[in-house]
Amino acid sequence: MPVHNAPDQLLGILRETIVALVRRDGHDLSARQLGVFLTVYMSDGPHTVRGLAAALNVSKPAITRALDRLGELDLARRKTDPQDRRSVLVQRTVKGNGFLREVRGMMVEADKTTRTLAPSEPANSENAARKAG
Repeated sequence: MPVHNAPDQLLGILRETIVALVRRDGHDLSARQLGVFLTVYMSDGPHTVRGLAAALNVSKPAITRALDRLGELDLARRKTDPQDRRSVLVQRTVKGNGFLREVRGMMVEADKTTRTLAPSEPANSENAARKAG
């Protein structure tokens, strides 16, 4: 039976995961770079710049810039499609697979952390505003 997380718990998991990514040794990825990375690694390929741009609803140049960065970090690589030399395929890498495992681990830890914390109201909630005023 799947576990359903409350929206605030999901935001907590996202926050804890991003904080863990920022604190770790190595380079950070922007939200766009992480979105491209996760799309490549979590959905069936083959992936192309055009296909990624359509899937993420961003421009092809934005995808190209994200792939440039992912390529610098060896998290993804581009290869000319042997079937259609006009098309460029995006490939996964060994280092990218390792990074995906690392992100999964961070999310598992973040999930554990958010489950053990007592629920709290967001600082901008109506109740907090009433208490302050």
